Amino acid sequence: MPLVRINIARTASTELVRAVSDVVYEAMTGAANVPANDKFQIITRHSEDELVYPADGYLGVTYTPGIVFIQVTWNSGRSIDVKKAFYKAVAEGIAQRAGIRIQDVWISLIDVAREDWSFGNGQMQYAPKAA
Repeated sequence: MPLVRINIARTASTELVRAVSDVVYEAMTGAANVPANDKFQIITRHSEDELVYPADGYLGVTYTPGIVFIQVTWNSGRSIDVKKAFYKAVAEGIAQRAGIRIQDVWISLIDVAREDWSFGNGQMQYAPKAA
Protein backbone atom coordinates (compact mmCIF):
# COMPACT_ATOMS: atom_id res chain seq x y z
CA MET A 1 0.00 0.00 0.00
CA PRO A 2 2.80 2.54 0.50
CA LEU A 3 4.09 4.74 -2.26
CA VAL A 4 7.61 5.95 -1.51
CA ARG A 5 9.23 8.95 -3.16
CA ILE A 6 12.97 9.21 -2.69
CA ASN A 7 14.66 12.45 -3.76
CA ILE A 8 18.42 12.25 -3.81
CA ALA A 9 21.44 14.01 -5.34
CA ARG A 10 22.12 13.42 -9.01
CA THR A 11 25.64 12.28 -8.04
CA ALA A 12 24.32 9.33 -6.01
CA SER A 13 25.63 6.04 -7.32
CA THR A 14 23.38 3.17 -8.35
CA GLU A 15 24.59 1.23 -5.30
CA LEU A 16 23.75 4.09 -2.93
CA VAL A 17 20.27 4.51 -4.42
CA ARG A 18 19.66 0.76 -4.17
CA ALA A 19 20.77 0.76 -0.52
CA VAL A 20 18.42 3.63 0.35
CA SER A 21 15.56 1.95 -1.49
CA ASP A 22 16.16 -1.39 0.22
CA VAL A 23 16.45 0.14 3.70
CA VAL A 24 13.15 1.99 3.32
CA TYR A 25 11.38 -1.17 2.14
CA GLU A 26 12.90 -3.27 4.94
CA ALA A 27 11.82 -0.68 7.52
CA MET A 28 8.29 -0.68 6.12
CA THR A 29 7.97 -4.45 6.32
CA GLY A 30 9.88 -4.79 9.60
CA ALA A 31 8.72 -1.82 11.65
CA ALA A 32 5.42 -0.82 10.02
CA ASN A 33 3.82 -4.18 9.12
CA VAL A 34 3.69 -3.51 5.38
CA PRO A 35 3.03 -6.72 3.40
CA ALA A 36 5.88 -8.44 1.54
CA ASN A 37 6.24 -7.45 -2.13
CA ASP A 38 4.45 -4.14 -1.51
CA LYS A 39 7.36 -2.13 -2.89
CA PHE A 40 6.29 0.84 -4.99
CA GLN A 41 8.94 3.55 -5.17
CA ILE A 42 9.70 6.58 -7.31
CA ILE A 43 13.34 7.59 -7.13
CA THR A 44 14.34 10.95 -8.53
CA ARG A 45 17.85 12.32 -8.78
CA HIS A 46 18.27 16.08 -8.51
CA SER A 47 20.98 18.65 -9.16
CA GLU A 48 22.30 20.36 -6.03
CA ASP A 49 20.10 23.45 -6.48
CA GLU A 50 16.94 21.31 -6.57
CA LEU A 51 17.34 19.87 -3.07
CA VAL A 52 16.56 22.88 -0.91
CA TYR A 53 17.02 22.90 2.86
CA PRO A 54 17.77 25.58 5.50
CA ALA A 55 21.48 26.40 5.43
CA ASP A 56 21.41 27.18 9.16
CA GLY A 57 19.59 23.96 10.00
CA TYR A 58 16.17 23.43 11.54
CA LEU A 59 15.10 22.26 15.01
CA GLY A 60 18.73 21.67 15.92
CA VAL A 61 19.48 19.53 12.85
CA THR A 62 22.01 20.66 10.24
CA TYR A 63 22.05 19.43 6.66
CA THR A 64 24.55 18.93 3.84
CA PRO A 65 24.20 18.53 0.07
CA GLY A 66 23.99 14.79 0.80
CA ILE A 67 20.43 15.22 2.11
CA VAL A 68 17.86 12.60 1.08
CA PHE A 69 14.17 13.47 1.15
CA ILE A 70 11.87 10.48 1.66
CA GLN A 71 8.10 10.81 1.46
CA VAL A 72 5.88 7.83 2.22
CA THR A 73 2.17 7.76 1.48
CA TRP A 74 0.53 4.87 3.31
CA ASN A 75 -2.67 3.78 5.01
CA SER A 76 -3.60 5.67 8.14
CA GLY A 77 -3.90 3.97 11.49
CA ARG A 78 -0.30 3.38 12.51
CA SER A 79 0.56 4.40 16.05
CA ILE A 80 3.06 7.07 17.05
CA ASP A 81 5.37 4.31 18.32
CA VAL A 82 5.28 2.50 14.97
CA LYS A 83 6.06 5.73 13.14
CA LYS A 84 8.95 6.49 15.50
CA ALA A 85 10.33 2.97 14.97
CA PHE A 86 10.02 3.45 11.20
CA TYR A 87 11.88 6.80 11.28
CA LYS A 88 14.65 5.28 13.38
CA ALA A 89 14.99 2.14 11.23
CA VAL A 90 15.20 4.20 8.03
CA ALA A 91 17.64 6.82 9.32
CA GLU A 92 19.95 4.37 11.08
CA GLY A 93 19.77 1.84 8.24
CA ILE A 94 20.65 4.43 5.59
CA ALA A 95 23.49 5.77 7.73
CA GLN A 96 24.91 2.27 8.23
CA ARG A 97 24.41 0.85 4.74
CA ALA A 98 24.75 3.91 2.53
CA GLY A 99 27.08 6.09 4.59
CA ILE A 100 24.71 9.05 4.54
CA ARG A 101 24.72 11.20 7.69
CA ILE A 102 21.76 10.36 9.89
CA GLN A 103 21.00 14.10 10.01
CA ASP A 104 20.59 14.10 6.23
CA VAL A 105 17.76 11.56 6.22
CA TRP A 106 14.58 13.65 6.06
CA ILE A 107 11.26 11.76 6.18
CA SER A 108 7.63 12.77 5.72
CA LEU A 109 4.64 10.46 6.18
CA ILE A 110 1.26 11.00 4.53
CA ASP A 111 -1.63 8.98 5.95
CA VAL A 112 -4.52 8.18 3.61
CA ALA A 113 -7.63 6.01 3.75
CA ARG A 114 -7.48 2.44 2.42
CA GLU A 115 -9.91 3.28 -0.37
CA ASP A 116 -7.53 5.95 -1.73
CA TRP A 117 -5.57 3.36 -3.73
CA SER A 118 -5.89 1.66 -7.09
CA PHE A 119 -3.19 -0.91 -7.83
CA GLY A 120 -4.27 -1.28 -11.43
CA ASN A 121 -7.18 -2.45 -13.58
CA GLY A 122 -9.12 0.70 -12.65
CA GLN A 123 -10.23 -0.98 -9.44
CA MET A 124 -10.37 0.00 -5.79
CA GLN A 125 -8.75 -3.13 -4.36
CA TYR A 126 -9.25 -2.00 -0.75
CA ALA A 127 -12.89 -0.95 -1.22
CA PRO A 128 -14.98 -0.95 1.95
CA LYS A 129 -16.94 -4.15 2.37
CA ALA A 130 -20.69 -3.84 1.82
CA ALA A 131 -22.76 -4.21 4.97
